[in-house]
Amino acid sequence: MGIKLSNLNNNIDFAYKNNADTPRAALCLNFSINEPENIPGVHSLMSRLAMQGTTTYTAEQLAEELDKYAIELAVELRHDYLRFKFVSLNEDFSKAVELLADIVKNVTFEDFNKELEKMRGEIVAELDASRTKVLENFYRNLYDGHYYGHTFTKILENIDNITKDDVVNAYKKILSNSKKVISFVGDIPYEEVFDVVNSRLGDIENSRDEKIGLNTPALNCKKELEIIKPDLNQAHIVQGWFVPTFESEDYPALLLLNVILGASGLSSRLFLELRDKKGLAYVVRSSYEPLKLAANFSIYIATEPKNIEVSLNGFKEEVDKIKNIPVSIEELDNARNNLLGKWAFLQENNNQQATLSAHYAAMGLGFDFNDRAKERLQTVTPEQILKCANKYLNDNYVLSILKP
Repeated sequence: MGIKLSNLNNNIDFAYKNNADTPRAALCLNFSINEPENIPGVHSLMSRLAMQGTTTYTAEQLAEELDKYAIELAVELRHDYLRFKFVSLNEDFSKAVELLADIVKNVTFEDFNKELEKMRGEIVAELDASRTKVLENFYRNLYDGHYYGHTFTKILENIDNITKDDVVNAYKKILSNSKKVISFVGDIPYEEVFDVVNSRLGDIENSRDEKIGLNTPALNCKKELEIIKPDLNQAHIVQGWFVPTFESEDYPALLLLNVILGASGLSSRLFLELRDKKGLAYVVRSSYEPLKLAANFSIYIATEPKNIEVSLNGFKEEVDKIKNIPVSIEELDNARNNLLGKWAFLQENNNQQATLSAHYAAMGLGFDFNDRAKERLQTVTPEQILKCANKYLNDNYVLSILKP
């Protein structure tokens, strides 16, 4: 059965999918983020505090209710939206919607100071990891001056300036200026699901005419940056470029370029050349990360410090190769099958399916975007891979190196 689309009383887009004979139902509610946070870290703290109690329940009472009904409920922050989601037994679906709606409407953001200190400690611990540190430096410089660049170090620099009022106002701003979408996947009749969801969430404010206050990030130069960490026994290198995001005609070709170059594990070119043949890498991979306003394509390697220059030359060799020699039909077909297999694995259960469809809908792409992307993958040619590599893997990049 496909997706059934409708709208709540407040015109929120609602998608329903029936997966027969599944005992647990999943629902995902996303609020798009259309304006930058006024202080780096406000949105992160807001999402963490959302489960710390409402005007109806204290944090402890809320946790007890969730445990009593075995409801898995979470509030999560992504760059482009704030996500509320749960998984519950079918018979407890109504209770789960009730609790989620209570959080959305009545959150009090209690324990502000305690959660702020907890967040500070977790960020400091995260930044002690070398891979996190080199990637954080990469993203901060790639998205310099943009909301997407509010990384751990930016948050730490500003965390003492955040007040509870900042968090409350940020949440109000998202509530009043956001596209809201809901996705349900499970084995409960449509009418029953719609009535429950509409009765609980059909009265929250919805912004059909969103005011987008975010600019599109850009990179018009080369940035090469080094960080020294004295106690390291490895070097970590990330090199990345801006590339188009979801709605580009090059999106499916970039997906497959990523799989071929470094995202398919043992069979990827970077792994075979830099780890297997040259013995340079502990870890080597590529990554394509599309967001709503921009996307980046990056290569990462962890290697011995003496191999930094050799590794950078290895990056260049593999990029030059894919820019000058068309991939074979066999390699392209293998990449297609690899990606489709990963997508199938990531959509095995109701929770994964509801989360994915709401993700795309919140980005303005439609609940069925992934299905349409699968169709577009089938038409990608070796010539398109070659063209994308030449067009985007150019001299405007960020290179972040962490070394002893």
